[in-house]
Amino acid sequence: MPTVPREGKLLRIFIGEQDKWQGQPLYEAIVHLAKKQGLAGATCLKGFLGFGAKSHLHTVKLLRLSEDLPIVIEIVDSEEKIRQFLPQLEGMIGDGLITLEKAEVLLYRANGAPAV
Repeated sequence: MPTVPREGKLLRIFIGEQDKWQGQPLYEAIVHLAKKQGLAGATCLKGFLGFGAKSHLHTVKLLRLSEDLPIVIEIVDSEEKIRQFLPQLEGMIGDGLITLEKAEVLLYRANGAPAV
């Protein structure tokens, strides 16, 4: 299991559900790349309402279902590993937003193992 330092970084990637990379959903490509690069973990969150740089509103409504809902991918790891990952993202993301902030890691474990 990868380790995460107590003082880590939180990488957030804001994209659209319909964004693609080499024929597959961009969010899937990013998560698979993060796993391949040995990052500690990644989570995709689907939004139900949002807008971005183009100010186009993406929403879930009963009568008007958006087919391009917002997706946020969160990755927490060491600053070094996150910064090594960033250049690859820049080539993959056409429209979107990437943020980086401090994250204090309080618990990271699997299967009831001692906390790392």
